[in-house]
Amino acid sequence: MNTWILLPVLLPAVAGVALLAASFWEHLAMGRSGKTDGELSTWMGKKLHTITAVVLVLTTVLALLVAWSGEHEVTLFYLMEDIPVYFHIDAVGRLFVTVVSIVWLCVGFYSFTYMEHEGEEKRFFGFFLLVYAVLIALDFSGNLVTMYLFYELMTLCSMPLVLHNGSREAIMAALKYLFYSMCGAYLGLFGIFCLYHYCDTLAFTAGGTLDGAAASGHTGLLLVAVLAMLIGFGAKAGMFPLHAWLPAAHPVAPSPASAALSGIIVKSGVLAVIRVVFYIAGPDLLRGTWVQNIWMTLTLLTVFMGSLLAFREPVLKKRLAYSTVSQVSYILFGLSVLQPEAMSGALMHVVFHAFIKCALFLTAGVFIFKYGKTRVEELDGIGKQLPKTLWCYTFAALALIGIPPTSGFISKWHLAEGALAAPVGVFRYLGPIVLLVSALLTAGYLLPVTVHGFLPGRDWQAVHSAQTAPEKEPVGMLVPLLVLAALAVLLGLFPNPVISYVTDLAATLL
Repeated sequence: MNTWILLPVLLPAVAGVALLAASFWEHLAMGRSGKTDGELSTWMGKKLHTITAVVLVLTTVLALLVAWSGEHEVTLFYLMEDIPVYFHIDAVGRLFVTVVSIVWLCVGFYSFTYMEHEGEEKRFFGFFLLVYAVLIALDFSGNLVTMYLFYELMTLCSMPLVLHNGSREAIMAALKYLFYSMCGAYLGLFGIFCLYHYCDTLAFTAGGTLDGAAASGHTGLLLVAVLAMLIGFGAKAGMFPLHAWLPAAHPVAPSPASAALSGIIVKSGVLAVIRVVFYIAGPDLLRGTWVQNIWMTLTLLTVFMGSLLAFREPVLKKRLAYSTVSQVSYILFGLSVLQPEAMSGALMHVVFHAFIKCALFLTAGVFIFKYGKTRVEELDGIGKQLPKTLWCYTFAALALIGIPPTSGFISKWHLAEGALAAPVGVFRYLGPIVLLVSALLTAGYLLPVTVHGFLPGRDWQAVHSAQTAPEKEPVGMLVPLLVLAALAVLLGLFPNPVISYVTDLAATLL
């Protein structure tokens, strides 16, 4: 049964490589003869969406079945005698792989329509499936070294999604993404080298694996190592000071790629932080130290800064990217206070933010797909033409702000309550204050799109009266949007299963 863990990793990986090989062969044939292999190109063009859809559905089903059928383990190989590369399914991996699978399925089906006007579909879906495989492997990783290997591989596989259109801006943004990710990963690698000498094992164990006798007298070095890892892995999560890749990458990437980056790939940084703090170093090492204070300071600074920059940004996708910078640090702040309820709120926000932000980026993609509109001021009256899409945007926006009874309210309530109950000095009050200010700024940069989209004013009506009839919205793009918007609201109305799961999980770690 344990070998079943490999199936949801191998299936999308093999399919992704096959699509990339077909894309390469097509370009090679074109380069030699000036035309593509007509038979292969036609067959792949007709079957591409079917093949990708089947792989996505099967992978999702397999990943969820394997994840929720128990705690399985399988060893792949050994890097060294005492360092295996292996998969082990536990409660945290189960939560993350569920979120990844749902979002990847929705984004994949949305992409079938959207990518028709972007071109190079085989290449896009090839890397899209490869990233899916790597993310599942990352969630199933059983120790720190395995996680690090797939963490680096995820960066390399997701980078082509950013530079998809091949423009100078896309190439520069992809290089920036690569540079920041690699810098962060090397900080993480430094921490792994340090922890290796003072831990009984690098296998993920609730509560940590530090050897008290070996670590005695080396607390200073261990704290420096953990801080380096927090900043390094925090780069992928968009935490200051290694956050600048996010607003650079999102505007140039195709909207499905932006949704994947913002909804899921940033969460890989969160997962790495959880593994380091709660499964290797242990929360007791950080509690009450200068590292915890620095960590809380960086997260709150990122929350406020990201919201403020989003409020000032006129390009919608870049505005949403700054929003991600802010919102993911809500999660990191909940983890940093090292308190069970705050951690429960953080884990809830992992789930809720993935669905919410994915929905927001996909609505931005509809605006681009239908009209080529990228700036907020261009969206006046958009609700007259695309009402269903804008309603999806509105419900997702209300959830991100934290308006009850949406899901965002539930997670932010637990974050604030946990912070108030934690013995963290001034951060006990500063945290909820910053979260509240950020929520007000979130309303300020998201709701004007809804207000001006549905109520553009008489002047707009006079000029555009002939263009106000609702248009047919692409079904293939609208259905995933409706699913994600519904999840953003329904998980707030019926949150008990999620609350129960994350509360039990937090109790085992703190």
